[in-house]
Amino acid sequence: MNKAVRKLRPSDYWRIGEHESWFSDMAAKGYHLKKMGIYFAHFVQGEPKKMRYRIDVSIKKKITLEQIEMYAEIGWNFVTSYGLFHVYSSPAELDAPELHTDPAEQSFTLKEMYKRLALNASLVAISMILMIGMLCAIWFLDGTPTLVLIEGGVIQQTILTFFIGYLAYSSLQAALSIRALRKNLAEGKAINHHAPWKKHYQINSIIMVLFTTVVGLTAIIPFIQIAKGDTNTLPMVSTDLPIVRLLDVEQNPALIRGESFYMSDKVDWGNRYTYDWSPLAPIQYESDENGVVPGEMWEDGSGEYSPGIFTKVYQLSVPSMTDQLISDLIERYRFEISREDFVETNHPELDSLFVHEDKERKEVFASKGKAVIYVRYYGYADINSVIMNIVDKIDLISH
Repeated sequence: MNKAVRKLRPSDYWRIGEHESWFSDMAAKGYHLKKMGIYFAHFVQGEPKKMRYRIDVSIKKKITLEQIEMYAEIGWNFVTSYGLFHVYSSPAELDAPELHTDPAEQSFTLKEMYKRLALNASLVAISMILMIGMLCAIWFLDGTPTLVLIEGGVIQQTILTFFIGYLAYSSLQAALSIRALRKNLAEGKAINHHAPWKKHYQINSIIMVLFTTVVGLTAIIPFIQIAKGDTNTLPMVSTDLPIVRLLDVEQNPALIRGESFYMSDKVDWGNRYTYDWSPLAPIQYESDENGVVPGEMWEDGSGEYSPGIFTKVYQLSVPSMTDQLISDLIERYRFEISREDFVETNHPELDSLFVHEDKERKEVFASKGKAVIYVRYYGYADINSVIMNIVDKIDLISH
């Protein structure tokens, strides 16, 4: 029983002469073509034979029985089709006449294909331009490309854009190659049925394996993020999470949790923490916490004193990205505040520290080792209390 074998096929399907040469060389090794798939050519392993292969081009994907029989009468047996390409084979010793004896006439058979390839290249190029535009908006619209990259939401789109770019390049190359082939045929230059194929085959195989691997790996990133991501209500007491807690900053035993203003899926979103993951920041936390001190009022008399705190935490895979991440976090959360109002300060237990204080609003951006923490606090506690708690928490993820 003959054994079925699959071989990674050359991706440049428009290189007709190279495909014909490849099929012949495979037959000489005992691999006889049966079918062409998207990524693989299917062979049946048998006795090595000297075979000739020819590829005929048609504007229709399906060829007629009459055409198959006509070619069979002159010694060419139909093997398979892929797209608009139809493959025929003939034993070398039969010395069957060529399917096309007039190169100039054969060039007309490629006219419709060239039009289709040119249209396809145009559509892919337009898609590429649109994707680049959308990607640039995601990356650069708010001026925080490092933050966007680290949070992981744009990695898949970026890799996909590179893949579409490769397809656009391949489509353009196909159209130009078929145009050049038509020109050569029109000038009487026949297709080289023994064209060397190994170089292009090796390069394309490497590119295909790399693209398939990278695209496959990036495709699972959103599923990992969904699986790992979680949101829960913050417990009343302090935990070992690397999150700065409101009670630790306030140091007021009278502080209680305020009423829940939004509940969903049994989570108090005013007092919650969210865990996320990305390849560049495998540990990410975001938390909101709000409280009330009964009987104490805001100084402006606007109501009962109700401090709040918001925290962003990152443990990075690449520690050298911490400085740029802090810069992007400042850009993301400064709102109408000037960047110059965020003052860099030295601290013996931190690698970098930026602070901003405006009445009740206090913001701190800090890094140490692999860790970056941003805290925005509303209340009357001293900013040094915020910094002290950041120092305590950042050690949990700095290594």
